[in-house]
Amino acid sequence: MAAPAIDVRELSKTYEVPVREGGLAAALKSLVQRQTRQVEAVKQMSFAVAPGEIVGFLGPNGAGKTTSLKMLSGLLHPSGGQGRVLGFEPFKRQRDFLRQITLVMGNRNQLIWDIPVIDSFERNRAIYRLARSEYQQTVEELTALLDLNALLDKPVRNLSLGERMKCEIAAALLHKPQVLFLDEPTIGLDVTMQRRIRAFLTEYNQRYGATVLLTSHYMADVEALCKRVVVIHHGLLLFDGQLTELVQRFSPHKTIIVELENGHGDLGNYGEIVASSEGRISLRVPKTETAQVTGRILSEQPVLDLTVEDPPIEDVIEEVFERA
Repeated sequence: MAAPAIDVRELSKTYEVPVREGGLAAALKSLVQRQTRQVEAVKQMSFAVAPGEIVGFLGPNGAGKTTSLKMLSGLLHPSGGQGRVLGFEPFKRQRDFLRQITLVMGNRNQLIWDIPVIDSFERNRAIYRLARSEYQQTVEELTALLDLNALLDKPVRNLSLGERMKCEIAAALLHKPQVLFLDEPTIGLDVTMQRRIRAFLTEYNQRYGATVLLTSHYMADVEALCKRVVVIHHGLLLFDGQLTELVQRFSPHKTIIVELENGHGDLGNYGEIVASSEGRISLRVPKTETAQVTGRILSEQPVLDLTVEDPPIEDVIEEVFERA
């Protein structure tokens, strides 16, 4: 069995933050007697990611996701425990380690604002000491996959958000990293651009066997890319398993969508009506009663169409947090 690409064991991070009351007197007092408190951003977290696996890393704002990615990419030193990536300890920032990983943050820029995109690519080529032939081949591949032809000669400041994000991702992958830490890579993008980024990440994973740890508030990203998810809250790991298992464990309901031949009807006796529009009625019923209720509706109502759906992933994640 291959060693994990990412191996996290009881990883912790604690910050010491200053605290003081408002007002001038408190400000003056803090100059000579500073008070602080401990904030645990990550608490003894343990999980492992196999080579080539894409894992969703989920949690609300402040859950500790970005802090975890920064520790695993070597930007932060852990307060306790251990995290190993490709066999390396990230905080040591060894050259062989840095050449094999990348960190993409949707709200941070690595491209230089006032110069053409291709010049930023050239800078990265020099940083990673890539051979000219290898670099040119990679640029051609990324340009084709992300449709960058019309963007490479433009200054970054002239790009739209979606265009800049495509170029940011390409710049982060010029050295063909084997581990990708992606922190909200589709944030702020329209639906079409989000779909293109997801398709590209799938293609990159399949082509190079890269391991991906992905955070996103867009559940469409997670559903499209990840079979497995790790859910954290207040720095604690709440769930680690298959996405389908998450739905089964934390969603006690299913949704039955019914379209009647006469366009309307009273289905309140079959379950909780959660939506009704244009002749389509959505019922929420306990998962254990789905088959029974579906059979009753089909035998007792003039049904034109009927579908049974699992709840949206957003609702399932919210249920996890509420139970936590």
